[in-house]
Amino acid sequence: MNDEAKTQRSIIGRVVSDKADKTRTVLVERRVRHPLYGKFIRRSTRLYVHDEGNESRMGDTVRIRECRPLSRLKRFSLVEVLDRAPA
Repeated sequence: MNDEAKTQRSIIGRVVSDKADKTRTVLVERRVRHPLYGKFIRRSTRLYVHDEGNESRMGDTVRIRECRPLSRLKRFSLVEVLDRAPA
């Protein structure tokens, strides 16, 4: 089990949708350098995350972890809520 935990990616992102039951949509932003001009550009990815206890809400900053495929689109599970959104 220890070797498996090392291979799982841990990512920090922001919850942008909490409409579905036990599923959250998390926006992960990264900065990449433009290949020609060298300017840093923001790129974003939307990931579907399994949230068993429905503990995260829209706007929360969360830590997610890669896991086995849980559905057609869900490949990540919620680890913890790092920062709560203002109510």
